[in-house]
Amino acid sequence: MQLIAFAFRNLFRNLRRTLTITCTIALGAGALFCFDGFIQGIQEDFKENTIRAHSGNGQFHIAGYRDTAHSDPSANWIGKYRELNHFLEEQQGVDHIFPRVSIQGMLTHGKQSVAGRGQGIDAEEESSFFTGLDIVEGHPLTDESNGILLGTGLAKAIGVSTGDSLRLYTKSLSGKIRKKDLYVVGLFETGNADFDNHVFRMQLLTAQSLLGTNLVESVAVGLSDHIYWDELSANLETTFPYVEGSSFAELNKIWYQHSMDWLDAQYQIVQIIILSIVLLGIVNTISTSILERKQELGNLRANGESVWDVMRLVCYEGVFLGFFGGILGLLLAYLAAKGMLYQGVLMPPGPGQTKQCLIKFLFYPSMAFQALLLSMSSALLASLLASIKICRMSIAEQLRSF
Repeated sequence: MQLIAFAFRNLFRNLRRTLTITCTIALGAGALFCFDGFIQGIQEDFKENTIRAHSGNGQFHIAGYRDTAHSDPSANWIGKYRELNHFLEEQQGVDHIFPRVSIQGMLTHGKQSVAGRGQGIDAEEESSFFTGLDIVEGHPLTDESNGILLGTGLAKAIGVSTGDSLRLYTKSLSGKIRKKDLYVVGLFETGNADFDNHVFRMQLLTAQSLLGTNLVESVAVGLSDHIYWDELSANLETTFPYVEGSSFAELNKIWYQHSMDWLDAQYQIVQIIILSIVLLGIVNTISTSILERKQELGNLRANGESVWDVMRLVCYEGVFLGFFGGILGLLLAYLAAKGMLYQGVLMPPGPGQTKQCLIKFLFYPSMAFQALLLSMSSALLASLLASIKICRMSIAEQLRSF
């Protein structure tokens, strides 16, 4: 303990040197912490947009439905929806339940006709959860029985805007051609070009009437927190063995999961580059500082201190410097991200996207711990290497070297 106290007091013997090293460490730790928070912010924004614009936290289908090509998909739709709905209502974390059906059709307006992929939805329930569907014109679909909500690209292709009427031609499950006159209540944009260019939304009951069925293709859920998904999926599959759950990441594997994997790989490469620069900067600064103290350390050895004691003293100082520098860097990075950049950073559209996104820095305690551990480890490593080099010198060499 006495050696630790002596190492701590040594930090104040040369404040200029201590501040230089502390600031170097703070810069490295802060940069790494800030970059980590930025990447986490991108991933969280992407996750929330996927959940809140497309699939909810997850969906339930008849087992094997998604993995198999069916000649008659509707034969594998969910028939006992009421039982399933009642079970979901009693589960922890379930805030919203979204029955859905898919409906393909031709949308016509005047002389313009465009094929689209439709979703029959419980519009009132979905309007409060799917906030990732940015309504750029009009308003969300709620209780309008003959209303339709169009993606911006699809609306542009047909040549319609809010309030315009159009006609939907589709084929029922029995093979009959059916039509329905609808009016546009609003246009939405998710940032996913393929989705916005082809998808429309209409009332579930209207879609079922056109298809001639009371079945639902899938049941999506909106959870208070995604941590409830695994338990919910396991419970439901146990109670209803013929049903299987798919999380939002599985449902959007190409759009979401592949993008996350790409970001993770990119982050690891950039992290290695930053770590290398940080480590070299810290090691160089601390090593130079310690080598300048050869005479001081030589005096300690001349006064009877062992090589081991001198090395421990230098390493304790390095750990203190790493700790204080790391804390300073984390604090400055956090204040900068939450202060000057509290509104976030506006990023251009990513691959496959059509709109800009506002990325906010997102920090977790584990990230601060990792950055602090890196700072302390780097300082300790630099101190250890420099102390070994000095202690290999004779006492006489150390005393006359300054």
